Amino acid sequence: MIFGYARVSSKDQNLDRQLKELESFGCDKIYTEKQSGKDFDRPFYQEMRSKMRFGDVLVVHDLSRFGRNKEDIRNEWKMLIEEEIDIVVLNMPILDTRKYKELEGMGQLVSDIVLTLLSWMVEEERTRIRTAQREGIEIAKKQGKFRGGVKRYHAGATGKDKVIYHRIVQLLREGKSVMDIHRDVDVARNTIYSIKKDLNFASSDEV
Repeated sequence: MIFGYARVSSKDQNLDRQLKELESFGCDKIYTEKQSGKDFDRPFYQEMRSKMRFGDVLVVHDLSRFGRNKEDIRNEWKMLIEEEIDIVVLNMPILDTRKYKELEGMGQLVSDIVLTLLSWMVEEERTRIRTAQREGIEIAKKQGKFRGGVKRYHAGATGKDKVIYHRIVQLLREGKSVMDIHRDVDVARNTIYSIKKDLNFASSDEV
């Protein structure tokens, strides 16, 4: 039996493209899931796995639909191979374990390829996000739109934020440590340090 598995991470994302490709492949049964791929503790994936048997095939559109955690993917991949369940990754034709049944040792080689590719993909994605963030900030700075994080507690604050700001200032003037103020007002220490720096208070023991 050929099982298809389609996954997106959030409810507002669309499964249509994955479903179309799985249907075109000829999957007998398709399971869908809208849940993070951080691990394999997903109800519909686990339901599908409970029905899979020797000789079945699992089809996914790409590795990221299978999962995100490298270690978990390695373990899951090995378990599927040991159970003699084939795996097909549609956007990477080399990752089709049906091709290697007659070639001794190729199953392990394919697993190693999977891990190498996955590591590369995850790192590339992280690098892409960081680069995009840096470029976005630089563009915003040039356009005069970048202001950094929005401060809640400052001299011009209103309502509850204003009350907390004045309480922090009062405690600083009384010589209280940042840790003591943090415990008193339940505001992050970095925020208190920032206020202290802005007001140019003399350094003191902050332990």
